[in-house]
Order: sequence, then structure tokens, then C-alpha cells
Amino acid sequence: MATTTAAPDLMTTKEVAALIRRSPGALRQMRHRGLAPKGVKVGRDVLYTRAAVMAWLEALEQADPLAQRAAA
Repeated sequence: MATTTAAPDLMTTKEVAALIRRSPGALRQMRHRGLAPKGVKVGRDVLYTRAAVMAWLEALEQADPLAQRAAA
């Protein structure tokens, strides 16, 4: 029996959405607008590398002036 579990370094739309506390639909909209981490379409699904998601979050934090003030 085949399993549908993604490799540990790959995340589904649902997993990324849960990480950023948004709905999968909101993440899809963000991706459509170019505001989400880069993903790759595999069949009907979009998969994201964990490294790309974490780099995207880091870039958001670096671009946020309030986060920069709080870190200082």
C-alpha cells in the first residue's frame, strides 16, 4: 500500500497554512498574488520545501520595521 505522506523536507499547502496560522485558501491567494513562499506544483498539489518556507518567513521578519525595533 502506498502512502501519501510527503518527504520530511516538503510541506503541503495545509501544513504551511497551519504554520503561518492562515487557511489553505488564504495561502493559495497569497501564492497567486506572489506573496507566499515559492512552491512547486505536483499534479494538483503544491509542495513547498521547508527551507524555502523558513527563508520566506525570515525575509518577512527582516523587512518588518517593528520586528527590527523589538530585536534591538
